Amino acid sequence: MRHARRRIRDQRPLAEINVTPFVDVMLVLLVIFMVTAPMLSMGIDVNLPRVKSKSIDVTEEKLILSINENREIFLNKTPMAMGELNDKLAAIFANRIDREVFLRADKNVPYGFVVEVMSEIRKAGIDKLGMITEPPEARK
Repeated sequence: MRHARRRIRDQRPLAEINVTPFVDVMLVLLVIFMVTAPMLSMGIDVNLPRVKSKSIDVTEEKLILSINENREIFLNKTPMAMGELNDKLAAIFANRIDREVFLRADKNVPYGFVVEVMSEIRKAGIDKLGMITEPPEARK
């Protein structure tokens, strides 16, 4: 009889679950997310143009910010200083739904100056910033 009872006990399913591997994986994932999360919110959002892209619809009035090689800033064709750029853009886009500006900079303008202008555009609350470029020259 004792042997019969022992066999019944041995056939019962094991009720303990080993959660150690699960906890190890979760801790590794937690560390990965804690390290990568701050990196996701850095920098300025810029919609960069692709090499092959469709042209801009000219029937709509677009706001174009131009920077010439002398670091002069023009809003469409109106010259303005860097200090008044933020206020002007905020006033223009106060009643507009789409907040989109196209930036056209001379290739000889230092990158740091272009980034300063882009920062002022972002401070004015502009959601989208398009970069105007020329198509690459055909290789001979």
